Amino acid sequence: MTSTQILLLIAAYFGVLILISYLTGKDDSNEVFFKAKKQSPWYVVAFGMIGASLSGVTFISVPGLIEGQQFAYMQGVFGFFVGYLIVLLVLLPLYYRLNVTSIYQYLEQRFGTVSYKTGAFFFLLSRVTGAAFRLFLVALAMQYIVFEQLGVPFWVTVVISILLIWLYTNRGGIKTIVWTDTLQTLAMLTSVIVAIILIVNKLDWSISEIFNKEAFKSKSKLFYFDDPNSKIYFWKYFIGGIFITIAMTGLDQDMMQKNLTCKNPKDAKKNMLTMSILLVFVNVIFLSLGALLFIYSEQFGVSIPVVEGKVRTDLLFPEIAMNQGLGLGLQITFLIGLIAAAYSSADSALTSLTTSFSIDFLNIEKRPKAEQKPLRKMVHIGVSLLLIIVVIIFNQLDGSVVGNLFKFATFTYGPLLGLFAFGILTKKAIKDNLAWIVGLISIVLTYLITLIPTYYAYSQGLSIEDCTKSAWDCASLYAGKHYYNFHWEILPLNGLITFIGLWLISKKSNTD
Repeated sequence: MTSTQILLLIAAYFGVLILISYLTGKDDSNEVFFKAKKQSPWYVVAFGMIGASLSGVTFISVPGLIEGQQFAYMQGVFGFFVGYLIVLLVLLPLYYRLNVTSIYQYLEQRFGTVSYKTGAFFFLLSRVTGAAFRLFLVALAMQYIVFEQLGVPFWVTVVISILLIWLYTNRGGIKTIVWTDTLQTLAMLTSVIVAIILIVNKLDWSISEIFNKEAFKSKSKLFYFDDPNSKIYFWKYFIGGIFITIAMTGLDQDMMQKNLTCKNPKDAKKNMLTMSILLVFVNVIFLSLGALLFIYSEQFGVSIPVVEGKVRTDLLFPEIAMNQGLGLGLQITFLIGLIAAAYSSADSALTSLTTSFSIDFLNIEKRPKAEQKPLRKMVHIGVSLLLIIVVIIFNQLDGSVVGNLFKFATFTYGPLLGLFAFGILTKKAIKDNLAWIVGLISIVLTYLITLIPTYYAYSQGLSIEDCTKSAWDCASLYAGKHYYNFHWEILPLNGLITFIGLWLISKKSNTD
């Protein structure tokens, strides 16, 4: 495809999104923007949430995980499923019973204003960085495919991307997101299925033969029980996956805001259960694609793309889809899937961040009616500008995008996990004014604990032979190969430290 054709395709796709925005945004009241008047069909929310849960990280980066860990990611996905059941049984009923707009209003009712603001702050920090990582990944792919050839700087790609998101979420907010996410989920899944069919045909396989082929089996090892020090050890992935879901879905305004647009708690539960089951199968499809991509690259001599001196397994899918002659159909569906991946999470993040800041920090619901809508629109613009800045900053970072995303989240979601767990599992009150200190201390302590293997290797003067990095970086590489590797278990550890800290500042029971 030429650059002009790609740009026309992008324009057509956004034309559809803007049409949906027009149809769903005729009423641009705050009640519609924040809650969709609680009229969303549960099955539409369920299907759309698959796309929001997957995002560009799954679409691009998860297939790229195959090289380093084969199907180990599914161990975490099984944990996700258990986590969704906990959200369904514990958190959803709580939010509906309290009739909250922002889920962090629970913390105000349970502990006080400081705890409430602390929880909302950690959400803002987590979601801004999470949305920025996702946007960065897909903007990078778009830059690689089309904008680099046109001489467009990366920062311009980012500005255009977020401007388009602002354009179609400005009026309808979460009501628009529920329906655009449905379209975006369909686009992503169509792209992956088309890619699998065409690659399998090119390999001269049939769909039914995939799982029996030795080449596929060699890249699809699922369970890892042999090395507890490894990042991909089963219990790390599984238990971490449970807490990742509780924190990044159940304690996340972005994901729960969609659930809260359902008509009643029963519909919200049906939505969550359906989505959690579908998500297991969808991740199997994405990982199967990843295995096929690497088999294809080996068989046909396709090199993994290198960008600015860095090997990017994230970009193998775009490289094969766009540059290996598999047909215009794959190019079109891939590009639409890529665009959908970028915006299925970023648009809802923009909406939820606007909601949280407006409700949790500006008390928009308590302001005069005439001020509420203009204030919300100003916040929406401000959050858009913030995302632009953060994505550009992330372009300077090293490391796997999916790794960075989840690693950062395990630190910032930890205090949220601890606050909600303490509130739900105990009846104790706390010294509310100290809640933010407990949260910060928890993050610092957790981070220092994760550095222990590297500190030890550094103190022993251990490094990898021929390492050209600094002594500290070499020690970190050595520790990663020979000592305990922290992974998603950082999140429950962080939550536990927060829980203990809150216990230490607790007062008499609320019922005393």
